Amino acid sequence: MKIHLARRYRFSASHRLHSAQLGEEENQRVYGKCNNPYGHGHNYVVEVAVSGPVDPSTGMIANLTDLDAFVDSEVIEPFDHKYLNEEIQEFREIVPTAENICIEIFNRLSRFPRATLERVRVEETGLNSFEYAGESAGATHE
Repeated sequence: MKIHLARRYRFSASHRLHSAQLGEEENQRVYGKCNNPYGHGHNYVVEVAVSGPVDPSTGMIANLTDLDAFVDSEVIEPFDHKYLNEEIQEFREIVPTAENICIEIFNRLSRFPRATLERVRVEETGLNSFEYAGESAGATHE
């Protein structure tokens, strides 16, 4: 028997949507107000879904304390109250769009040892959310 567990987390961070591959006018056209040279911030909500068999001795697929500690060390501590463009190494080379943030969080959490990571969902605003389930789900990331 395989069951899914979803858990929600929150962090606040700022970023600037700006691509070194585009000129100033093109960046402004593509990203609009999100291209503000001083950046802007969001209160992100991250939903992490894992799956696995129910351990007969504990009745759980993963101990929430273990999952919380892993998410905290891999995502919350590094991302919370940070300027993503400068303080997260991966976003020095790629634009920290919510799509790329979602992929980066998935990559960081894929090493969770006690269950299988199924997907990560990042809610950037009440209107925008992004979900990533890894390369096998048809998504690509260069």
